[in-house]
Amino acid sequence: MKKLLLICLILLVGCAGKEKEISTDTPEGLYLLAYRDFKEKDYEKASQKFDQIEQQFPYSRWSERAQIMAAYSQYLQNEYTDALLTLDRFLQLHPGNRNVPYALYLRSLSYFEQMSDPMREQEMSAKADSSFKELLARFPKSIYANDAKEKLVAIQNHLAAKELAVGRYYQKNEDYIAAMNRFQAAIKDWPASNQIPEAYYRLAVCYKALGMTKQMGQVRNALRKKFPDSVWNKRADDI
Repeated sequence: MKKLLLICLILLVGCAGKEKEISTDTPEGLYLLAYRDFKEKDYEKASQKFDQIEQQFPYSRWSERAQIMAAYSQYLQNEYTDALLTLDRFLQLHPGNRNVPYALYLRSLSYFEQMSDPMREQEMSAKADSSFKELLARFPKSIYANDAKEKLVAIQNHLAAKELAVGRYYQKNEDYIAAMNRFQAAIKDWPASNQIPEAYYRLAVCYKALGMTKQMGQVRNALRKKFPDSVWNKRADDI
C-alpha cells in the first residue's frame, strides 16, 4: 500500500520544478513550500499550505494537485474526516482528472482505516466496501486494483464477522429465529467470507433446536459439500 501511495506522490510532485527562488505569490511557489513541509513530515503545515493554493488559486493547474496532496497529508495525520471531505470535493470538481483513480483509492483507505471491532457499528466498513467496489468498477486495470481486491476480502470478512457475532448472541439466548436471520444474512451477503463455514454450522444447530430436521440436513449437506476441510464441517458431525 505504501508503495502505491509513493507512486502517486512521485507523479504529483515530479513536475513541480526545481527549488529556486520561492514566492508565495504564485501557486507553484506555494506548492513548493507546501511540499518542503511535506518532505519534512510536517503534514499539518503541508496540508494547510496545499489548502491555501486551492483557496487563492482555484483555477490553477496546481490547485488540482494541491487538493490531492492536502488529502494525502491529512490521511497521514489520521485526519480521515478532513481527508474524505477534501477527496469528495476533488472528485466533484475534477471528475475527469487523471488522479481520480488515486483519489478513489485514498478515499477507500480513509474509510478502511476507520473500521471498528466487529461488535461495534460497521458504517465505515460498509463505506469502505462500497468505495473499493466503485474503484474496481470504474478502473479495473488501475495499479490500485489488486490491493483493492485484497482489502475487499478483509472488509467482507469483517462485515460477516459482525453478523455472526450478533447471531451467536441470539443463539446463546435461545432466540433461534433472530440468530438464523443473522447467519442467513452472512451467507447471502458475504458468500466469499471466511466466516461462512461457521454460519452454516450455527444455522444447522438452530434448525435442530427448533426441530426442523429436514432443513438442518440440507444445511449440513451444503456445509459438507462447500467446505469439506473446514473445522466447522467436522464439528457438524456431532450435531
